[in-house]
Amino acid sequence: MSAPVPRGPTASDADTENVFRREANPLSVPRSIAINVAANTNLPGFRGPIGPSGRFEYVPIPERAATRGAVPTYADLDLRIEIPDGVADVPVHLDPEFATYPSCERYTYGDEHGVKAGPLSELKPDDSLFFYATLSYSGHPDERAEWIAPDWGAYLIGEFRVETAVTGREYERLPAAERARFSNNAHVKRDPFDAKVLVAGGDGSRLYDRAVPLSSREVGAEANRLVTELSNDSGRGPWWRRRLWFDENATVELRRIVADGDRAAPFGAENR
Repeated sequence: MSAPVPRGPTASDADTENVFRREANPLSVPRSIAINVAANTNLPGFRGPIGPSGRFEYVPIPERAATRGAVPTYADLDLRIEIPDGVADVPVHLDPEFATYPSCERYTYGDEHGVKAGPLSELKPDDSLFFYATLSYSGHPDERAEWIAPDWGAYLIGEFRVETAVTGREYERLPAAERARFSNNAHVKRDPFDAKVLVAGGDGSRLYDRAVPLSSREVGAEANRLVTELSNDSGRGPWWRRRLWFDENATVELRRIVADGDRAAPFGAENR
C-alpha cells in the first residue's frame, strides 16, 4: 500500500480563511482511512447488535468529559435494543455524527488524539473516512447470514465522503459561518473544546443500512481480505482497534463492494 502523502506547508494566519476551502483536484484519486468507533465491551460495557440480515444498531460510547450544556442520553436515541440498567440516562459522546441519526444534524467527526488527528487532517475532498465497529450477533443461529460471525465481529457501519478536514487550531481561526457546520459535534460541545481534528462529510456520506464485514465468517478476531489485502494492516493482533489505511486502488474496490452490496467479496473469490 502506498504511504500517506506528507502534509504541505502550514498556511500563515493571513491565509486562514482560504486554507479550508480545499477543492478536489479532478485529476486526483481518492484515498481512505477506516477508524474504530461506537460502543464496545469497555465503553459502555456492551457492543451494538447485528441481526441475521446484517442490519445493525449504531450505539455511541458514553460522554466522559464536561460539556457546555446538556447532551443527548442513551434514552434520547430511540435505540431498538434493551439498554442495561443504569445506562439509559447516561450522556452519550455522539461522534461520529450522522445526519439521519437521532439528535444529529450533519455529518461530522472529531478526535482529541494526536496520533489519529494527523492522518485525518490530511484527508482531502472526496476522500473517504470509513467507520467500523465491533458488533455482537443477535438472532437465531439458523437465520444468520453466512458472512456474519457467530459471536462478534468488526464491520464497516458508515462512511463520510470528505468535504473538509481541519485541525483544532485551524477550526478556532475559522469564520463563525464556517465553524457552524461543526456546531453539533461532540468535541465542539465539550468544555473546553478538545478536538485535534474535525472532519465534515458531504454528499455521499451515510450510515449504512447493512454492515460490511471486516472479520472472517468464523471468528471476529480474524480479519478478512478487506483488512489483510486491501489495507495497510497485517491483520495480526488486535487489528480491530487500529486505524486502517486504503490506497487509491483499494479505495475504489472498497467503495465498489459497498455500493454493490456484495457481502461475499470481502472473503475472496475462492471463498464465495
